[in-house]
Amino acid sequence: MTTTAAADPGHQQVSATLAKAARENFPVAPRFLPAAWREDLMAVYGYARLVDDAGDGDLAPGGADAVLLGLEAEAADEPAALLDALEADLERVFTPGAEAPRHPLVRGLLPTVRRTGLTAQPFRDLIEANRVDQRVSRYADRDQLLGYCELSANPVGRLVLGVTGTTTPERVRRSDAICTALQLIEHLQDVAEDLARDRIYLPATEMRRFHVTERDLAAPTAGAALRALVASEADRARRLLDDGAPLVGSVQGRLRMLLAGFVGGGRAALAAITDARYDVLAGTPRPTRTGLLRAAGSTMRRGM
Repeated sequence: MTTTAAADPGHQQVSATLAKAARENFPVAPRFLPAAWREDLMAVYGYARLVDDAGDGDLAPGGADAVLLGLEAEAADEPAALLDALEADLERVFTPGAEAPRHPLVRGLLPTVRRTGLTAQPFRDLIEANRVDQRVSRYADRDQLLGYCELSANPVGRLVLGVTGTTTPERVRRSDAICTALQLIEHLQDVAEDLARDRIYLPATEMRRFHVTERDLAAPTAGAALRALVASEADRARRLLDDGAPLVGSVQGRLRMLLAGFVGGGRAALAAITDARYDVLAGTPRPTRTGLLRAAGSTMRRGM
């Protein structure tokens, strides 16, 4: 993928997007994985990051990504148009005889799909999740929020299983639980950042139950009511993570290490939220590297 990207006119966009992998909460394609897996996981990550950046308005300035997708540069500020163009480009990956995808990060999926037999639906779901973000900024209840996670988070785990050739119905169920938990944990970490984007991922029913208002979310520090709400939501995420964690013990070798990193990362993030006494407004609770390694190692040894 590196060689292809380097020769591509969109090399700068590819490099800038893939560089974001180092700043993610959880490992994307660690060096201990086989080279083929790493290449495929980075191809999937590049696509997913491109879709998220298009939906969030975080593409590099200048409109180069829009132009690569066949749009005018001005369309870089129009998430709906970008997502439509990305979906059209994605269909070129899965349509026999179609022209090559226009964007290099979408085109980078071609060898991965050929090698692994990945289907289009998880990739489509990631686009749909970003469309939901364009029209939904508040979630009425937990069921609605979990429906969003089915689109925004669960496809990633399914793609990891597909890339590594380890998909089974039970592993998919466990993976979905882990991915939903990780998404919910990220929502808790990013309450202030999401509010700045006029998005709230705390269910309205739970906000009412704990007597938390939107004004409380805009405060410099979390009050007692918000801390209680965050503690309750963190506990729900922890139970989901624990439900999915036996996925780690169902595989062996380097894949077990990777999945332990995902689960351990979630546990370390929850510990950081707890250590902050559930104040997610004063600063983003992030686990230390030591905390991450300790949680991943414990998960690896126990297999759950």
